[in-house]
Amino acid sequence: MNKKLFLLLVVLMSMSLIGIIFVQGYWIKSTVDDKEEQFSYNAKQVLINVSKELQNQELENFWFQFNQGDSADVALNEIALMEYFSSGKANGDNTLSDGIVEEDDKVSSDFLISERDSIEFAYILNESMDNILAGRNGESTLTTEEKIEQLMEMSEVQRNLLRTYISEFTSRMPIHKRVSEEQISALLTRELKNFNLDTEFEFGVYSSSLATKIHSDNFSLDYPATYSVPLYVDAVGNSNYQLLVNFTGKKKVVLSSVTLMAALSIMFTLIIVIAYSSALSQLIKQRQISQIKTDFINNMTHEFKTPIATINLALDAIKNPKIINDTEKVNRYLQMIRDENKRMNAQVENVLQISKLEKNELDLKKERLHLHDIIEEAITHVELIVEDRNGYVKTHFGALKSSVLANEDHLTNVVVNILDNAIKYSNDEPKIDIYTENVRNYIVLKVRDQGTGMSRAVQKKIFQKFYREHTGDIHNVKGHGLGLAYAKRILDDHHGTISVESERGKGSTFIIKLPLIT
Repeated sequence: MNKKLFLLLVVLMSMSLIGIIFVQGYWIKSTVDDKEEQFSYNAKQVLINVSKELQNQELENFWFQFNQGDSADVALNEIALMEYFSSGKANGDNTLSDGIVEEDDKVSSDFLISERDSIEFAYILNESMDNILAGRNGESTLTTEEKIEQLMEMSEVQRNLLRTYISEFTSRMPIHKRVSEEQISALLTRELKNFNLDTEFEFGVYSSSLATKIHSDNFSLDYPATYSVPLYVDAVGNSNYQLLVNFTGKKKVVLSSVTLMAALSIMFTLIIVIAYSSALSQLIKQRQISQIKTDFINNMTHEFKTPIATINLALDAIKNPKIINDTEKVNRYLQMIRDENKRMNAQVENVLQISKLEKNELDLKKERLHLHDIIEEAITHVELIVEDRNGYVKTHFGALKSSVLANEDHLTNVVVNILDNAIKYSNDEPKIDIYTENVRNYIVLKVRDQGTGMSRAVQKKIFQKFYREHTGDIHNVKGHGLGLAYAKRILDDHHGTISVESERGKGSTFIIKLPLIT
């Protein structure tokens, strides 16, 4: 795939994924905001209903009791009703009809509200009622029973007028005598249930920003989810009290309504992210494999090109009449053809062995061997090349035990491949030191060279099949990226490990660790 096209696809896919995540996040945030607004609206409706109910209950306590006209309360207080309706301000002083001074007199008013009577309220209400009843009948000469009957038949306007007078009177009473904490709590609980709001709450009643005696134990004025409503509003809309409520479960209510959808949205988004990451990883890996295979084909072509050219030259030389009669030269050229053919065959065999190892088709017959003997055998394969370049291979066998269960041929090839790498990547004469030591139940083999070394990025990839450090079109080091991959696969089958320590320009150390046998 073209590099620019690949990058374009990655950018477009990434932008699409980011867009999906952004849209999902925006949708979740918008949903939460909508739920918060809905909660706030419902909470305000709850408080409005509670406020109205408190005010209505207070008014009902004063005059809705008359709905039961034959109740015992009315019958028992008939004398009080007569005194109540007959008391007035006709004389313009503070003396009632029987001469009792207002400040000292208490007219029983159980028909209004138990044990909360007041002569002052009696004066106000009496005058208002006389005016209302006189306006309807032209005069105020009704009996007590007739007045009660007329009271129950009042129009809504007249009832509102009576409600106004009652409100004026009750506004002079302290708040803790007008409402109780239990009453507010019960009303809030009922209204929250009506609006399907399953939340805990704390409340407090304030007057001109000052706390009153009416509040719950854990109420806080600074709580973020606090809503307020005026209590006991007068005819012109003024109020001396505010009911403030902390809805401590607001966040739970809001989030619970979107949790399922948000969870599903997040889950599906994560699936998309994981799928995208996996697909992108596979794309990158496939591109790397493609590049590695291209490099492998180029290297193999280069590796085969030299022996094929050598064989062709040797064959052409043999055809020469001057050469064909020279037995020594013919044998020499035939040996060159055989060597080059063997070299190509070895390269093909390495590829086939790697393929069999990956498919677990390679049958490794293992036997008891001494690792020191394997190392000595591997050195014989490379000593001529090392001597030709004026280098050396020195052994430092520090391990007292070296018996391992291994396949002789393959383990020898592993050591040869590592020595061959040390030689190829030494620009000057190759200087190689081999160390062994025992660490618990293992033998550790270290092959140290003083070659070009490698970077950390290369160290992570050198055991991958076909991988070779990229050098452009320069083929100064022969190979096809299979030697170390083959070594790792063989050592894995021997329950061993291989690793590398290297620094650019200072050489490399390959470390092999194999289990000992007794």
